[in-house]
Amino acid sequence: MTNSVTASGAAMKKQRLYLYDTTLRDGAQTPGIDFSVEEKKTIARMLDELGIAYVEGGYPGANPTDSELFSGDLGLDARFTAFGMTRRAGRSADNDPGLQQLLQAKADAICFVAKAWDYHVKVALNCPLEESIQAVTDSVEAARAKGFEALVDAEHFFDGFKANPNFAAAVVKAAHDAGARWVVLCDTNGGTLPEEIERIVFSIANLVPGENLGIHCHDDTGMAVANSLAAVRAGARMIQGTINGIGERCGNANLISLIPTLALKDIYAARFDLGLKEGALERLTHVSRAFNEILNRPPEIQAPYVGETAFSTKAGIHASAILKEPETYEHVNPQMVGNRRRVLVSDQAGKSNLIAELRRFGLEVEKADPRLDGLLAEIKEREAAGFAYDSADASLELLARRRLGHVPVYFDVESYKVLVERRYNAMGEKITMAEGIVKVRVDDKHYMSVAEGNGPVNALDAALRKDLGRYSEHIRDLELVDYKVRIIGSGTDATTRVLIESRDGEGNRWFTVGVSPNIIEASFQALLDSIIYKLLKAGVA
Repeated sequence: MTNSVTASGAAMKKQRLYLYDTTLRDGAQTPGIDFSVEEKKTIARMLDELGIAYVEGGYPGANPTDSELFSGDLGLDARFTAFGMTRRAGRSADNDPGLQQLLQAKADAICFVAKAWDYHVKVALNCPLEESIQAVTDSVEAARAKGFEALVDAEHFFDGFKANPNFAAAVVKAAHDAGARWVVLCDTNGGTLPEEIERIVFSIANLVPGENLGIHCHDDTGMAVANSLAAVRAGARMIQGTINGIGERCGNANLISLIPTLALKDIYAARFDLGLKEGALERLTHVSRAFNEILNRPPEIQAPYVGETAFSTKAGIHASAILKEPETYEHVNPQMVGNRRRVLVSDQAGKSNLIAELRRFGLEVEKADPRLDGLLAEIKEREAAGFAYDSADASLELLARRRLGHVPVYFDVESYKVLVERRYNAMGEKITMAEGIVKVRVDDKHYMSVAEGNGPVNALDAALRKDLGRYSEHIRDLELVDYKVRIIGSGTDATTRVLIESRDGEGNRWFTVGVSPNIIEASFQALLDSIIYKLLKAGVA
């Protein structure tokens, strides 16, 4: 844990502030979002790489996806957390199927949701208030007896506190007395304002110590980030939120905004240690944009810290000032969060950003290297054509290494063809099958492979990898995990961007991108990059 120095010179130990991500559970309630198991695993690893303390995976037993997710160990440094209800009224903890399913989850912690508004207890649970409080106690004790860390989300806490402060406080106290590591105060309806949050959290901090107190805010008034910060000022030491603020209705507190605010603004940075891993701040922009690609959603260009225009200025007096003194119009250095300055009269910031990216790939290039200008121009030209490299690191690395002369030519694709046929099978069922034909040249030898698939991309993928001569053994464990298509522009001449996620037998994952007016060609570009990247990383000569 790092130290800061007070004005008097005395060392002051920073307090730990814990980040809890609920993207995979609360964020999954966003209209139009439906995570697959593989997507949840990918996102969990992204969060773990940042150093998020708690990653909430979902609600085991509620649906097949979450049940599968909690059936094995993901190997995270973060505390992987299952979410669920306290025991039901009229049942013991041992005789509640939902609670027992939670206790079987492969997780480090369990977060129980408990009603903290007496109105909801009477309407939704239809049980005495004392019974609902006892259910909190029993559930926390059952989780701890099984070796789980227990958390309690006090749902509708702030509305409940304003309606019946004694009952809301009793729920919180029961959770803490039963041994819950964290009691989290939830602004479930998202209508509470910062001054109310600060006042109420401060009063509860006299009942539950701040090191056991958390905050969970929804963004229905656009105040979720401000409310979370208000709770921290009042004593809470855990913040719950989601990537890019996704969530039901208007969303949740945005961790992508909260993290740099807490880490870079002196009022918080001098007091708190977020437990972030090295380089986490510099990866925020990448994580935000890669997450949007996983969702197949366009990024918010004006998003604080990470948006494309967050540090963008048009030519004029502002641009002139920024070129001389960037601090005149930037509240933080954009490179600190992995973003970059965009001033239309200069490409210097773009070059600096590119050098940082190349360094991440293990490529050291001097700013005066003439190849850098050509690479930067090519990237900008490709981005204008529809490529998006923020979410396709593997393709960006290959592009850079090709320009710098570090990618062997393993094989040449001479031609490919794909046929799609709709027919009846032996059972009389109507099916659609695709056949891919790929011709390649390896070491002056020609190979032709044919393969079938359930779609044209699947067929081409199988045919391409079926026989690559001496390289085939190196890609046997290569697997296409995910495939996303985005249409750029409109009309019959629109461009298609394809993003492919791949993995190998060692658990390595990477993203590649292809762009073309033809969806098959865009897909094939991304497939080629995936295979070449695999060979390159395997050290194949």
